Order: sequence, then C-alpha cells, then structure tokens
Amino acid sequence: MRFLTQRRRFSDLSEQEVLALAISSEEDDAQIYRMYAERLREDFPDSASVFDGMAEEEDGHRQRLIELHRARFGDVIPLIRREHVAGYYARRPVWLVENLGLERIRSEAAAMERDAERFYLEAAKRTSDADTRKLLGDLAAAEAGHQNSAERLEEKHLDGDARDDEEETAKRQFVLTWVQPGLAGLMDGSVSTLAPIFATAFATQDTWTTFLVGLAASVGAGISMGFTEAASDDGQLSGRGSPVKRGIASGVMTTLGGLGHALPYLIPDFWTATTIAILIVFVELWAIAWIQNKFMETPMLRAAFQVVLGGALVFAAGVLIGSG
Repeated sequence: MRFLTQRRRFSDLSEQEVLALAISSEEDDAQIYRMYAERLREDFPDSASVFDGMAEEEDGHRQRLIELHRARFGDVIPLIRREHVAGYYARRPVWLVENLGLERIRSEAAAMERDAERFYLEAAKRTSDADTRKLLGDLAAAEAGHQNSAERLEEKHLDGDARDDEEETAKRQFVLTWVQPGLAGLMDGSVSTLAPIFATAFATQDTWTTFLVGLAASVGAGISMGFTEAASDDGQLSGRGSPVKRGIASGVMTTLGGLGHALPYLIPDFWTATTIAILIVFVELWAIAWIQNKFMETPMLRAAFQVVLGGALVFAAGVLIGSG
C-alpha cells in the first residue's frame, strides 16, 4: 500500500487496512498502559500491576490479530494508524501529563476500552459486507473483553486493604498538591489584604480608590504567592507534587481571597460597599476554618478561633489606621 499522505475515511478502508489499523491501535494501547504502570509503580504498586496485566492483554490481542492478518493477507502489514483515519477515535495525550492522578488514570483507561468498543460496534452497523461486519464485530467483542479482563485484574491485584491504602495515598497527594497551597493562598489573600483595603476605605471613603487598592493588593499578592510556592519546592523530595500546580493553586486562591472583599467597592455608596465587604470577610474566614477542619483535620473550634481572631486583629488595625 502506498504511504498515506492524507487522512482517509474509515468507510474507504479495505478489510486488510481495518485489520492493520486494529493492530496498530492495540500496540498503542499497550504502550499507554505500560506508561501508566510506570507512573504508578512507586506510589501505587498494586494498580501498576493491574496496568501491567492490561498491557499484556493488549499484546495478546495484537498477536492474534497479526496471526489473522498473516493467514488472510500475508506477512506485510499496511502502515496505517489512528491519525491517518478521519473520524477514528483518538487517544487524548493525557498520559504525557506529569502527576496524573490515580482516579484520572483509571477513568482514562476505562474510556479507552469503551471508545474502542463503541467505535467498532457503530462501524459494523454501517457496512453491508458480511466479512467486514464479522471482522468489526470481532474487534468490538475483543474490546469488551478487555473491560472484563481489567475487572478481573483489579480483583486479583487490588483487595480491600490495597485499594484503601491507594485511596489514602491519592487523598494525601491531593491535599499536598492542591489543598495545602490553596489554603495558604486563601488565608494570605483574605487576611493580609484586610488592612490596606479597609485602611484605604476609612481614610478616603472613596469606593473607586479603595477598589483599585484592593485589586492591586490582591493581584500582587497572588503573583507573589504563586511564584514563591512554585520556586520553594520542586516536589521531588517532599512528594508535594508539581510545583506548577501548587503555584497555580496558591496564586489563584490568594487573588480570590483579596478580591472577595475588594469587589464590593465597585458599589458607589461607601457604607453599602463596606457593609457587604465586612460580610464577605466573615464568609471567607469561616470558609478557611471549614477547609482546615475538613482536609487538615484541625478541630473546628480551634480553626475558627485562630482564623477569626487573626482576621479580626488585621481588620481592626486597618480600620484604626484608616480612621486616624
């Protein structure tokens, strides 16, 4: 077959080309599962074993497809891959993303098998050729079998204790990568901007000026916190995960924490804006206490006392400075 220089329609492929496409697809999927296994092996060895087994299943299906091709069409397999066929299901390159979560990997693997099965079933419905229909139906059945194999492998390698351990590890990783930096950012943005915003508000009683000061303080603090978090730890030794993710979590939450009580000053009336801003501050502080209680296991009363007391002191300092 001549080298493919443009995308072909699936309906234009011959049976040999469909078989060749299935062979290359099985090979790609096996490689993806092996990459998943390597990524999980250190922290989730039992799940890594599941993906090792799934890769072996794909190798077995590919070998049977090659034997079928050899019997029907000979040893030379046409060079055709997913990207050569218009409308063929594509594999999203999520396996290239660092620090991909365990549940995301599992869901992507399940989607891989469902996509392949559904595609072959739909393709079989659109052909009137008996041999082609049988071939596509066999491929759909093979993909459905992959899903059953995955379930059997999970039952073999992931007993209750192993799954619980992996879920606890995944939860801890989520807290270290997203919750902890985000919480630090929210606390910094909510508390540290109280003094300049309310000092400006009571000193000028000009809502627009107060909003500009709040906007500058929030954005500046967000940029600073984001870069500080990302540069402080690359995550390799601490296990805290991607510095980029942590920097984003910290920077975004810092900015939002400050903007929460800066945005009300878009309202022209000073006392209306200030009243709403104060209410939002209390909501922010209680949100911080709730996050500490839920994810950091800090007793609710202690978290509330620490956050509210600290926020009240900073708020009072801003009001006193602005009033003076």
